[in-house]
Amino acid sequence: MNIEFNSKLPNVETTIFTVMSKLAKEHGAVNLSQGFPDFESDPKLIELVSNAMKKGFNQYSPMQGIIELRERIAEKFDALYSIAYNPDTEITVTAGATQAIFTIISTFIDTDDEVIIFKPAYDCYEPTIALHKGKSICVQLEAPHFKIDWQEVKELISNKTKMIVINTPHNPCGTVWSKEDMLALESLVKDTNIIVLSDEVYEHIIFDRQQHQSVCLFPNLKERSFITASFGKTFHNTGWKIGYCAAPAALMHEFRKTHQFNVFCANHPMQIAFAAYLKEPQHYLELSALYQNKRDFFLKSIESSRFQFIPSGGTYFQLLDYSKITEEGDINFAIRLAKEHKIASIPISVFNVNGLDLKMLRFCFAKKKQTLEKAAEILNQI
Repeated sequence: MNIEFNSKLPNVETTIFTVMSKLAKEHGAVNLSQGFPDFESDPKLIELVSNAMKKGFNQYSPMQGIIELRERIAEKFDALYSIAYNPDTEITVTAGATQAIFTIISTFIDTDDEVIIFKPAYDCYEPTIALHKGKSICVQLEAPHFKIDWQEVKELISNKTKMIVINTPHNPCGTVWSKEDMLALESLVKDTNIIVLSDEVYEHIIFDRQQHQSVCLFPNLKERSFITASFGKTFHNTGWKIGYCAAPAALMHEFRKTHQFNVFCANHPMQIAFAAYLKEPQHYLELSALYQNKRDFFLKSIESSRFQFIPSGGTYFQLLDYSKITEEGDINFAIRLAKEHKIASIPISVFNVNGLDLKMLRFCFAKKKQTLEKAAEILNQI
């Protein structure tokens, strides 16, 4: 090709998720790499989408999302947290949480703005910051507990700090932020112009009676924060790519300016379906028990293996430490497991500062019992 151009993301290659899922397919491996369930959504929800299509809801929805769905989302915030968000001005339905994250960063980050992120981190944050010529200021969390050193964070905040990105429950670590963590963050950003982007897509998948500490529960955080959420993660349909975000009206007003030229609107018949489905809160309130049972079954099944672990506190991911098995780098080990042992996982170094190799792999346990049994059988033999 004779076209000359400068890449805005010169160091970004195909994501590790694509690489490992491709390997899993090529080698017939049990795929516990990419984060998606291998079981279907509730047939009732699928029927609601189908009915919406048949009834003609197949054209553009309002840019901010249909009001019925935004009202259900507002009711959910009120029921769970006793917090009010105005469905007209403070909630927008998006084409998945990643689109919401991209749009938030696009809206507020400009050249040389600094954004603090905690690593290992979901892989969409840094490239989006780079696209807008911002600078990622990375805080490496220390294994195996991945707790935050708030003094370190305080020392990284400067007059260039425009945003802090948080994620709880945390992908890929499975850790859950405490109330003390949120209070520490609230104290750090008080009386600043720092915006908080709170990635809360796993808010309904949290274990061992822990409580999700949403930013909306802390007044000085709520007034400066976006919350992003995912119906795909919540209702086992990641391919539908539909979610939402919530924020104070002034911030949401700016968000919508970008959103309308990014995707304009999200899938209309699915919005109709979710507006009806969310009328029954048990559809999301029962998720923690569902996934804790899967986590416990998976971990019980690999107790005799040489992998070490601390049970995941939330999400549907589990980190396994393989340092007693080999000193091999995690990327090479993950590739070898897929090819030779027929099980696919995600190496954690790709999410860390400077590719820090912690000898850990991430496994997704949002799978059928048969899938987890097969995966455990393999892991126990390694």
